[in-house]
Amino acid sequence: MASSEIGLACALGGGGWDAEVTSIMERIRSADVGNRIQAAREIRRLTKTSPRHRRQLSGAVGPLVSMLQSDSLESGDAAILALLNLAVRDESNKIKIVEAGALDPLIHFLQSTNSSLQEYATAALLTLSASSINKPTISASDAIPLLVRILRDGNQQAKIDAVMALCNLSTIPENLIVILPLQPIPSLICLLKSCKKSSRTAERCSALLESLASFDEGRTALTAAEGGVLTVVQVLEEGSLRSREHAVGTLLTMCESDHCRYRELILKEGAIPGLLELTVQGTPKSQVKARSLLQLLRSSRHERAELHADALDSIVCNIVSNIDGDDQAGKAKKMLAEMVQNSMEQSLRHLQQRAFVRERERER
Repeated sequence: MASSEIGLACALGGGGWDAEVTSIMERIRSADVGNRIQAAREIRRLTKTSPRHRRQLSGAVGPLVSMLQSDSLESGDAAILALLNLAVRDESNKIKIVEAGALDPLIHFLQSTNSSLQEYATAALLTLSASSINKPTISASDAIPLLVRILRDGNQQAKIDAVMALCNLSTIPENLIVILPLQPIPSLICLLKSCKKSSRTAERCSALLESLASFDEGRTALTAAEGGVLTVVQVLEEGSLRSREHAVGTLLTMCESDHCRYRELILKEGAIPGLLELTVQGTPKSQVKARSLLQLLRSSRHERAELHADALDSIVCNIVSNIDGDDQAGKAKKMLAEMVQNSMEQSLRHLQQRAFVRERERER
């Protein structure tokens, strides 16, 4: 039956769709491998965008999970893609897939040398880990170390799905203790450098970094990673509102944990312009965190030429007071933009000078 005919049968509530479902279910349970693969592909197609079809074909979960355990690469490929579509935006199917025993074969696929199969398995774990019911079961499996390895060595899409799956699992606090010794931070920084700072990928990377920065080992790893703190500062300046909230949270955690150790490092990477902008244009949480961090960064035994404490207080207080009124908002934002531009130019000159000095040192 053609796709248009199936859709028409559904719309009319006739028996055509019921017959199609019956046919698919018979084929997915068939002893013939070819029939099962064909049925799995039909399920994938029909459930791609239809919540109704996902519900009506949920009975195929068991047979599809059995196909995952087949030695046939083609069979496993068709089954995993069908299961992936069945699970999207369907909590019941997510739970049913895990309960049917899909985790063991999926974890096996995570270790596959076939990059496509590894990518599909990572995407499946991402979708399944979105369910709070599934998270403890996935956490108890061997999935986390393999996801961190894929974050390091997988193809680009697999890396993106791996970090999102890890972010889902990190909402269980105990999992952070499992993730941290696997040294994910250099890979997170590499992915964050390569993606658009306003993307959803950057949001998830930033969220996971903020969680890991709550541990001393995480903060140490972040500062040791090449361009680690600078990348967080770039997210602070260029990220989405949510990413910027995570970025300022990371920097604030660092500075609060050891002011002497991290203050100069954060300042040297040019965080001030992004923080000042965030005090006005960030989320409510970001604004509070940005002001707290600015207060910490201005506190020093030594006076800094770049930004005096009184000047910082004056700038922030002036902007915040002016932004309250509708008529003054435009002026306050313009004033902020000019101030940020000047500060960014100063920071850029500072960074360029520092890079020149490092280059000269390497030449010696």
